[in-house]
Amino acid sequence: MALPQEPDRTRALLELLYHVSRELATALDLRTVLQRVLYETLQNVGGERCSIVVLDDAGKAVDATIVYGTKIHEHTTQQMRETMERGLAGWVIQHRKGVYVPDTGKDERWLIRPDDTDRLGSKSAICVPLLAREKLVGVMTLVHTKPNSFTSEQLDLVQAIADQAGIAVLNARLYTESQRQARVMTALAEGAAAMNASLRMDDVYQRILIQTMQALQVETVALGMIEGDHIVFRTAAGHNAGNILGRTIELGVGVTGTVTREGRGVVMADTDRERHIHEADRLAGEGTRALLIAPIQSQGRVIGVLEAINPIAGAFDPDALLVMTGIGGLAGTTIQNAQLFERLQAAHKRYRDLFEESIDPIVITDWEGRIIEANRQASLLSGYTREELQNMTIDQLHEVNWSKTGMEFEFLRGDQMISYESSLHKQDEAHISAEVHARRVEFDSTDSIQWILRDITKRKELDNLREDLTSMIYHDLRSPLANIVSSLDVIATMVPEQERATVLSILKIAENSTDRIQRLVSSLLDVSRLESGQPVTDQTVVDALALTQNTLQDVAPSIKGRRQILIENLPSELPRIWVDEDMARRVLINLIENSSKYSPSEGKIEVGAQAEEGWVHFWVKDEGSGIPLSEQDHIFDKFTRIRGKGKVGGLGIGLAFCRLAVQGHGGRIWVESDTGKGSTFHFTLPTATREQLEVDATE
Repeated sequence: MALPQEPDRTRALLELLYHVSRELATALDLRTVLQRVLYETLQNVGGERCSIVVLDDAGKAVDATIVYGTKIHEHTTQQMRETMERGLAGWVIQHRKGVYVPDTGKDERWLIRPDDTDRLGSKSAICVPLLAREKLVGVMTLVHTKPNSFTSEQLDLVQAIADQAGIAVLNARLYTESQRQARVMTALAEGAAAMNASLRMDDVYQRILIQTMQALQVETVALGMIEGDHIVFRTAAGHNAGNILGRTIELGVGVTGTVTREGRGVVMADTDRERHIHEADRLAGEGTRALLIAPIQSQGRVIGVLEAINPIAGAFDPDALLVMTGIGGLAGTTIQNAQLFERLQAAHKRYRDLFEESIDPIVITDWEGRIIEANRQASLLSGYTREELQNMTIDQLHEVNWSKTGMEFEFLRGDQMISYESSLHKQDEAHISAEVHARRVEFDSTDSIQWILRDITKRKELDNLREDLTSMIYHDLRSPLANIVSSLDVIATMVPEQERATVLSILKIAENSTDRIQRLVSSLLDVSRLESGQPVTDQTVVDALALTQNTLQDVAPSIKGRRQILIENLPSELPRIWVDEDMARRVLINLIENSSKYSPSEGKIEVGAQAEEGWVHFWVKDEGSGIPLSEQDHIFDKFTRIRGKGKVGGLGIGLAFCRLAVQGHGGRIWVESDTGKGSTFHFTLPTATREQLEVDATE
């Protein structure tokens, strides 16, 4: 087509560009834009055929259209690849400028494609770049069947059309990309909604397969989970699915192993040409033509794989890997949620089973105290039926210790368990002693309070028996002991001088033994008194250093008799303390005798003390067998004995008395011990205040 002569040429060119611009502006679809550009070029410039190849930001062909006369040929990107790499279009892409070839037979840049064999011979061609914002977005080629059919003015015209088309192609490409992303997001959103519609694992697996098959339009979908050092295909759908179920692939084997190791999906458009494919990857057997594998990930960790086999259309869409990777991420979260739900359901079932089969009575209440559930033992102990209990409140069943729980159970809002002793009200109006343990629990997915009501009637009866026994021992032994002590004193005065040395040594043994019995009786009385909450009353100002040294003199004979070494680790001075002197002395004696009892012959026992702010810190250290960590919290309990290799006598009263006596003075007592390395018992007693010292000085 010949251009108008001057001066109409400029006007005609402007009108042409305006017309082209208006035509291109009314379309956003990339294919439509390409077709309009080609038609406008052929119509206004002339030629036999015209083609456009669209490039992405990396210079890779993403779409192409070619027009022969009035016929459109789509999907010719593969055909144009050689031309782009080695032909005239490739030269234009490299130099980013247009070129006019009057005779293609004389230009080595012109490459004859296989599909062009029926059009051999010289031609004329114009090839120009499509630029938008200095970015190369494509290349357009115009061809005439005769040489020298174009002019340089027509090259300028084609370039002007290409400049107008560049922006339109870029916008259309961006629009197509946004549409593609929208399709991907829609597929993922629909997949997420469908997959999360159930938490049953079988349903979750099935929904993942359905969404994958619908999104990718493939013949077969399979899902494998990592179990140990293998991938086990737990579910599959589509062709040959039955042969896939239960199949295993060793981790690290084939492309599937690579996906699980690297956490990135893989697309194999033609499995026959893939060098890295392993037979294990061919889940569909010899019928596996194309394969897409994506990791199933949860919290950054690959937990399985999702495989799509053989697209129905013959090839995977460009978005397939992106869609599959997105579905794999959604599947990982959904599978993990389903696994957590199954574990939660199993935990609820175990709790229900334990709740029903527990040997302890258990009731569950809401935060208003209304009983919502009770187990069999609760009915048996209380005498109420389960239905009757569910119409009661917890304070109707037992005396709630509101100071422990809070008036609105606010002290149970944390995770700690609260325990106390109470009285349980039976249906027959009888009352029994109960040990109550209350804590916050989730029961049937509801925030609740669990109450364990343990019958301690027999324990209380045993405690009463022990108290009666203690009282009997004290009262029945005190008078005879006093008589024995008086008798020993009288005998000592009646011994002739010549027999005095021998008899007095025997009397000394008897005196020491009666002292021990008196200390035991006094300790029994003190334990009973202190446990009932009575305070220590006979406190006076006492010289701590003298008290310790006198006590060491009292126990020295028995220590020496066991061939043990008593070490004194005392400073030259200690503050005076405010204590019941006899009680403090008995605490120290008990700890020393206890260490001696559990120490070997030739063993060392160290007794020390030091001043600390407001306190005097005493300790008794031995070389015995030590106390296991599991028993250290219980050795100060009444009637508790330390378990050692040898059997050592005793009632288990001594350390219980020490604890009560020290705590009665406001002090602290504890033990430090390693099995096989001995023990160190520590306790603190308060120093006398200035006022107490002044009062003592005036008396």
